[in-house]
Parts: sequence; structure tokens; C-alpha cells
Amino acid sequence: MRTESLMSRNFYALCGAALLLTLVGCAQPTPSLYQWGAYQPQVYALYSDPGKISPEEQIAKLEEDYQKARSANKAVPPGFHAHLGYLYFQSGKADQAVQSFNTEKALFPESTVYMNRLIAQIKKQ
Repeated sequence: MRTESLMSRNFYALCGAALLLTLVGCAQPTPSLYQWGAYQPQVYALYSDPGKISPEEQIAKLEEDYQKARSANKAVPPGFHAHLGYLYFQSGKADQAVQSFNTEKALFPESTVYMNRLIAQIKKQ
């Protein structure tokens, strides 16, 4: 009877140790595939409080983030160049907007239809 009690304690101790090791192993942060920079907060700010930050200020921050990503040899997230193109368009820089939309298409082919539609709208004007 004492042997069974000792075995069950050992079993529970072993299960506890395995659980602890599993949790510690899962706690390691995985490196991000993309260099996000200020992209997400800027998109949020654009829609939650329009006009608070000018398009030119947002462009400057995104261009700075893009340079940081390039120097770290990381990719920018999907939508980054599309958002930058939108800001260029708001600033009256249609050529740079088209260039950003084409970059978005090249990096993320699934955006091609939408980017082509935006480019066509710009060329109509």
C-alpha cells in the first residue's frame, strides 16, 4: 500500500515537471515575420481620430519605419505600402501613390485586384 502511494506521488511530480517544462518552452517569444513599427497605431489613429495626425506626418513616420525594416533585413507587413500609397494620394502625390500600390502588388500578389482598382481610380483623375 505504501508503494502505491509513493508511485502516485512520483507520477504526479513527474506530470507537474512535464507541465512546467512545457509552459517554460512555450514562453519563448517567437520572432515576428514583419517589422511593424508604427504601422498598426497609425492605421488605428487614422480611423479613430481622423485629422489628428496629418498625412505628411504619417508618411514621414512610415518611411522611417520602412528604412528601419530594410536595415534590419525584415519585411514590412501586408498593407503597409497600400496604406502609404493612400497617404500619398491624400497629400496630392498621385505618382508616389501608384508606385506604393505597385509595390504592394509585387510583395503581396493577393492584393492585385484591389491595387489595380485603386490605380485605375487615380489614373481617371
